[in-house]
Amino acid sequence: MADRFTLGLLIGPVVPLPVPQLLIDSLESAQVTVASGQKSGFQLVFSTAKQSSILTTLLPAGYFDPPARVIITVTVNGWPTVLMDGVITRHELAPSAEPGQSKLTLTGEDLTRMMDLIDFTGFPFPAMPAEARIMLMVAKYAMYGIVPLVVPSVLLDFPNPLKQIPGQQGTDLAYINMLAEKVGYVFYIDPGPVPGMNVAYWGPEIKVGVPQPALTVDSDGASNVESLSFSFDAFAKTLWVVVIQEPTTRIPIPIPVPDVNPIQPPLGIRSPLPMQIKPIRGIANFSPLQAAGIALAKAAQSADVITGSGTLDVLRYGRVLKARQLVGVRGAGFAYDGLYFVKSVTHSLKRGEYKQNFNLTRNAFIPFSQEVPA
Repeated sequence: MADRFTLGLLIGPVVPLPVPQLLIDSLESAQVTVASGQKSGFQLVFSTAKQSSILTTLLPAGYFDPPARVIITVTVNGWPTVLMDGVITRHELAPSAEPGQSKLTLTGEDLTRMMDLIDFTGFPFPAMPAEARIMLMVAKYAMYGIVPLVVPSVLLDFPNPLKQIPGQQGTDLAYINMLAEKVGYVFYIDPGPVPGMNVAYWGPEIKVGVPQPALTVDSDGASNVESLSFSFDAFAKTLWVVVIQEPTTRIPIPIPVPDVNPIQPPLGIRSPLPMQIKPIRGIANFSPLQAAGIALAKAAQSADVITGSGTLDVLRYGRVLKARQLVGVRGAGFAYDGLYFVKSVTHSLKRGEYKQNFNLTRNAFIPFSQEVPA
């Protein structure tokens, strides 16, 4: 349990600086959303007045104009966390007749927004595998402190420049996401570990590792979440099959695709049976290894039929719950206790209040162990 938290806010063109004290005093609320499989975003709301320097100086001078860079940090129990490193995409002003009740709202996205501005279609990458192409594209954004973390896939392929020279299709972000989809990978920018630094991750969505401290529910004084509920959608689980042709007889043979793999293992003992069977289409032009990577990723995504959602007070929880990592759950009963993957987290901060809404996913019932990190 923590007794307080400290919010930090930096704004600037490329290298942001701490904001004037006036902005800190005027900050009414901050909200940051981080989710697996999509862009992260933020919103800042300031209360202001007609004669405030926010409206008379900062706004006219372009201080908040897109794409001004914004870094939001929070310190809980002496442990700093970078919640967001992004850019403002728009700002809105809502004047009010009541003194001090005008609202200036800044809305923005993470730094992937800057990778989606220029269409580089046709830019050549001779004799470069996808991994090298991604590192070259990410290097353009080094001024934002972005460092690439690229996990080579089993499909590492060096195209022969005498036969084929790969060319970029679309913006950097669109092309990187397309390359990720081809091998069943994900791409996102993770802020931190210190303000101004970012990790651009291209690799498999990893659902293993050291879990975060447990979310405890229905345990009297030991409870550290305000609400937590679960749902199970049996009809969402699908058995995906890849259809191949036997070379001699040309007879189509369906091959089922397993929904677990070493980096996305079952998080419980009892895995629900699939209620649907569907073929994976659109992979005929890929190599066998590429088709296998896409099929495994698709099967793993449809396996997460157990979901949880809830709200917690960070001061009671004692730390910041992070998305894209594992977390333990206890107090929910034998079937639903155990480890979950944190699919998304929304941070909501006000003066003296820090809460998080979160969504969890899992692919099996009944934990392997009744013990989770406290």
